[in-house]
Amino acid sequence: MDLFLPTLHTFAMNNIFTGSCGAFRFRAAPTVVMRTQKEVDMEQSFITCEYWHGLYCYERSEMEDKKVFPMSEEGRAEMKHWLESNI
Repeated sequence: MDLFLPTLHTFAMNNIFTGSCGAFRFRAAPTVVMRTQKEVDMEQSFITCEYWHGLYCYERSEMEDKKVFPMSEEGRAEMKHWLESNI
């Protein structure tokens, strides 16, 4: 199974992403720390990811697990692997 995750830039721009694969659903929410007014501090920023199985949206579901990943390409790849291993 190959889940879609947006680029790291999408998360660095403070965008939340929700996705699904059948009944498996997940939500990835960045916490962005700014180094300057225009520059993201990637080392201090991170992405919190949660998943659940079911028919309902995030707000109406009980999360099965939650994990925090660094705001980096390695962190994004680790998050994708973690999600795919829990489908």
